Amino acid sequence: MINMNRRTLMGATAGLAAVPSLSARAQAANTIKIGVLNDQSGPYRDIGGPNGVIMAQIAAQEFGNGRGFNVEVVGADHQNRPDVGANIARQWYDQGVDMILDVPTSSVGLAVNSVAREKNKVYINVGAATADLTGPQCSPNTAHWVYDTYMLAKSTGGAMVRAGGDSWFFVTADYAFGHALERDASAFVRANGGRVAGSVRYPFPATTDFSSYLLQAQASRAKVIGFANAGADTVNSIKQAAEFGITRRGTKLAALLMFIADVHALGLETAQGLVMTESYYWDLNDHMRALARRVQPRLNNRAMPNMLTAGNYSATLHYLKAIADMGVAASKVSGVEVMNRMKAMPVEDEAFGRGSIRADGRMMIPSYLFEVKTPAESRAPWDYLKLLQTTSADEAWRPLSEGGCPFIRT
Repeated sequence: MINMNRRTLMGATAGLAAVPSLSARAQAANTIKIGVLNDQSGPYRDIGGPNGVIMAQIAAQEFGNGRGFNVEVVGADHQNRPDVGANIARQWYDQGVDMILDVPTSSVGLAVNSVAREKNKVYINVGAATADLTGPQCSPNTAHWVYDTYMLAKSTGGAMVRAGGDSWFFVTADYAFGHALERDASAFVRANGGRVAGSVRYPFPATTDFSSYLLQAQASRAKVIGFANAGADTVNSIKQAAEFGITRRGTKLAALLMFIADVHALGLETAQGLVMTESYYWDLNDHMRALARRVQPRLNNRAMPNMLTAGNYSATLHYLKAIADMGVAASKVSGVEVMNRMKAMPVEDEAFGRGSIRADGRMMIPSYLFEVKTPAESRAPWDYLKLLQTTSADEAWRPLSEGGCPFIRT
């Protein structure tokens, strides 16, 4: 596996800048290069990070190099900084990367979105949640896989309000993702007859102590504390809320974006009863189980794939199917044409079953509302979730007519 750090990246790009031989140029012309850009060292490392790169590599290997072209997967750490992410994306595209994948942290995801459009390259965002990627900031070069703030807010937020949680206080990561998740969840709370009692925003990614924010939430007397954050921040928020005994006083916790890796980190004793929305759960059906059992031995810490890492697998596979369909030479001419080919083809794989890519780039699949099991209900390692509700692909996502995507006529 590639050692993904800034020194490695700079060395790789310097090497690419050298004048290639004729055979090297021929090989490059017949090679599709995929760059997985994500958080390798910060709060989102455990939900994606190295395992996100590995899942893209697995998809490339399973697709096979016997299709008439070669596939190379590289990776780098964007450090959750938009300037770093945009600079890496620009270097990668200039030096021969054909598609950039993953890019959690919405501020970084939006920055890379602009670079991909400028360079007319392909960009598949899996890790960033902001629904603006298929709304005001949508691009004909970009697809958005797996989840977004609208889907999460509608499923988890709507369910909590219907269950009696009609007053909310938000603890929000202070950047584009947290703002979008709070915005969309607040809209669903109000639409279902609830009210927002208040919110507080904390510095991201510099916060590990959430005590003062939890005390403000508790003082609001809201029935639900909504965590508009993800990864290590969600884990720390919930752990500290448990230490303060907040849930013992009847307050409910809503983790608006939570992954099975977070449940694993918390343990069932702490996480039991939490509700969460996923588009992939390893034990939901036969094809998801088949994928999980095949890839788990290759993942760091033998983790089960989650919806983010499974999304990297699915997106890589679909992209390569489009390349095989249109040819390598044609694919290198225009990222928009590759994306159009991807939209014209059904998405089908073990991770998500059958889906499609909508005109605005939204990948259309069902969403699933789960509750975290009690320790007594869990029968085996990683047996953590029980299904509460399925929302169809047509209902899970923001309607095309409401997104405000500038290149879509509705």
